[in-house]
Amino acid sequence: MRKKIVRITTVPTSLRVLLKGQLRFVNDYYEVIAVSSSGAELMEVKDNEGVRTFSVEMSRNISPFKDLVSIFKLYILLKRERPYIIHSHTPKAGFVAMIAGYLAGVPHRLHTVAGLPLMEVTGIKKNLLLSVEKLTYLLATLVFPNSYGLKDYIIEKKLTSERKLRVLGNGSSNGIDLNYFRPTQSPESVNELKTRYELNGKFTFLFIGRIVGPKGINELVSAFSDLNKEYKETILLLVGNFEEDLYPLSDLTRLQLQNPSIRVIGYQSDVRPFLEVADVFVFPSYREGFPNSVLQACAYNLPCIVTDINGCNEIISDKVNGLLIPPKNVEELYSSMDMLYLNEGLRREISSGNRILVEERFGQSNVWSNILNMYNSL
Repeated sequence: MRKKIVRITTVPTSLRVLLKGQLRFVNDYYEVIAVSSSGAELMEVKDNEGVRTFSVEMSRNISPFKDLVSIFKLYILLKRERPYIIHSHTPKAGFVAMIAGYLAGVPHRLHTVAGLPLMEVTGIKKNLLLSVEKLTYLLATLVFPNSYGLKDYIIEKKLTSERKLRVLGNGSSNGIDLNYFRPTQSPESVNELKTRYELNGKFTFLFIGRIVGPKGINELVSAFSDLNKEYKETILLLVGNFEEDLYPLSDLTRLQLQNPSIRVIGYQSDVRPFLEVADVFVFPSYREGFPNSVLQACAYNLPCIVTDINGCNEIISDKVNGLLIPPKNVEELYSSMDMLYLNEGLRREISSGNRILVEERFGQSNVWSNILNMYNSL
């Protein structure tokens, strides 16, 4: 009988997108059970990954009563299934899973850290989130920051002991599927997309991610608006979901989003066509674990502008394979966008080796092997 591993995230999107393919791979060696809040996407995980799934509702916000209910329901599930390993991703799932797993006597309780919301809050809320993270790591048997910068931050803030921390390989929670993210779109498909979004003859900046303040959207929209006043042939494509309930944008940004040169595309299950038509990828996030969208842009040899934060600066080296800018700095962002718009030679110089870099360091097969080897070593 194969040993059981329960993989847990707060919402099913994380299982379906961020861990795509990994559950099916691990399921060849262990019996994998996927747990998340309910929704159609959880059923997609069951079908696409070939694993059993269970729903346990988890709130993304601070909600003591709902969290207690989630812990109790997950505890009952773990007592019934008796897994060898539980492995959680995302802060709330980690908090719920580590408590339930500890109470249920699960021998190996693993938590992956792929970003810390507490980096961008202050006061009482920050102290509360710090306490939640400390409790999560205390009850975990191992903690896996998905970048070396995150590991350093956790050590600096004394959230747990260094002996409990491991970064697998070069970082990243799932790596990148280089067979999938490959410039293979037909000219007809590219032309159709350019026609649909009126990109012909335009210089296209691309952002892929959640359309929220912590991703640097306010700064990006402001910098592009200034750039677009000077260079009318520029376009900004924003590919991703709004999350106004959690992270409302500024009033100025909402006004600037009405600019016809800013195309808000919304969430796309397949972002490859947009990577094909872009000239420059821009990702001015405030905080990250390890950003998949930057890896995807590099797989298409796109010149990248990213903030000098952990994760991003572990993929991009300034003026070597992209440009690094300080977070929350509209002037530096504008300057970098202006520089790459005007300098085709620089664009080629800092992007030509990006695909080779991700092939060598962040290919999915390497990341999955590291995860499997870690499980086997327990």
